[in-house]
Amino acid sequence: MDAEIEIRSVIDKAGRKAFVDLGLSMARKVPHSVPQLRSEMLELINPDKNPFFGHATVALFMAYRGNRPVGRISAHIDHLALKIPPEQGMGPGTGMFGYFDAEDEEVAAALLAHAEEWNRAQGMTRVLGPISMSIWEEPGLLVRGHDHSPMILMGHHPEHYKGWIEAAGYTKAKSLLTYDIVVRNEFPPLINRIVQSGERNSRITMRPVDLSQIDREIDIILKILNNAWSRNWGFVPFTEAEVAYAGKKLKQIIHPEVNRICELDGKPVAFMLTFPDVNDVLKKIGGRLLPFGWFHLLRWLRKPVGAGMRVPLMGVVKEVQNSRLASQLAFMMINDIRETALDRFGSDRAEIGWILDDNQGMKAIADAINSKVNREYWIFEKSL
Repeated sequence: MDAEIEIRSVIDKAGRKAFVDLGLSMARKVPHSVPQLRSEMLELINPDKNPFFGHATVALFMAYRGNRPVGRISAHIDHLALKIPPEQGMGPGTGMFGYFDAEDEEVAAALLAHAEEWNRAQGMTRVLGPISMSIWEEPGLLVRGHDHSPMILMGHHPEHYKGWIEAAGYTKAKSLLTYDIVVRNEFPPLINRIVQSGERNSRITMRPVDLSQIDREIDIILKILNNAWSRNWGFVPFTEAEVAYAGKKLKQIIHPEVNRICELDGKPVAFMLTFPDVNDVLKKIGGRLLPFGWFHLLRWLRKPVGAGMRVPLMGVVKEVQNSRLASQLAFMMINDIRETALDRFGSDRAEIGWILDDNQGMKAIADAINSKVNREYWIFEKSL
């Protein structure tokens, strides 16, 4: 008979290492998963390094049978999310869980119940998850697209997790979609005409990100993002500390040729970020920098030839969102980046997302360029 399940709190550096190592070992057993860098995973759950902890209360837990680790979970409260209007998915009383991994359904139920009890003790009346841990990191559980590997900054989970979470009383709160594009395929004639019209508009300037002024550029991008996404479901604004942290991280993977800022009459009004899919090289090195993984990673980062491309974020300021100009700017940036990704990096495919399932504007843009949904993630909810 299996030993009784014991849930233990993660309280120190050794505990955080065990928490990350368990997640990595369980991920390696999932078909098409991509081992992430251990150092990066450790940094994300370190309160001294990740500025998310500056506006969040976080608890990490591991499940054991005897002395054998069999699961893990985070329970956390984003205090900025508590200030968001409830109609935008967050709001007062909303706690969260994330970093969910379990060996079997019994472990899953014990972990979820423990995270719920922690949230309840903090005064929360509702739980969302999995969100690991910021909405800007890895939100949602993969429910469609298990037959291929994820791109950079997207999670990958066993198919049976969905049933285990639902069995614990959770229901879908929101669906997040990603769209796949064949880069070598030309866009439809109508889209090309819209792009050409924008290129003739003297009020519009489209330029690559300037790496020599990267701090300024990241500040511009994140200010547009905070403005553009402020009405979206699940939106939580970036803090100044998170802007600085994001800038530091993005410097390592930004190639200006495939990142764009659009200006209208000289004022920044839109952006599109595109990252080469570092998961391509992480697969080859197994997520390990030693002994030679660092060499392959650095060489790849300098010029990721043949890499897939992912567009994780784009935004258009609210003042032009409901105009024809908004979609025109989006098509211009997508087309320019597509052509550059093909010509400069030899990319074959790209991915846009995630996109909220009720974001009709972005879904229409994705449909218009003949992209197809290739992955779907659910964020679940439960009343406490």
